[in-house]
Amino acid sequence: MKDKENWNALTFDEAYVIEKKGTERPFTGEYYLAKEKGTYHCKRCDLPLYESDTKFDSGCGWPSFDAHKEKNVLFILDSDGKRTEIICAGCEGHLGHVFFGEQFTEKNTRHCVNSISVKFRK
Repeated sequence: MKDKENWNALTFDEAYVIEKKGTERPFTGEYYLAKEKGTYHCKRCDLPLYESDTKFDSGCGWPSFDAHKEKNVLFILDSDGKRTEIICAGCEGHLGHVFFGEQFTEKNTRHCVNSISVKFRK
């Protein structure tokens, strides 16, 4: 993991989502429909988060994954107690939210990730 001073620079929109816990508009993100094989990394600290073979189309408007890199994604209950936020374990950057019990996949888990929070590598 990189030290904070070695994190990648973020654009205004990236910082809004990653640092301020914002959300990009649905169906607009770069990776929403992506199908290439590779790994999704944190945009701010480069920590690997998701493999492309865990990505699926949930129809929600954001990239969806049913599994994450163990210990690289943390779960935090939102202050409203209703949703669970997912953050990067390397830099605590906001990724999106995780949902359980929706029956989209056998794993019954959906990580709803902002495209702007990640970068893809083949």
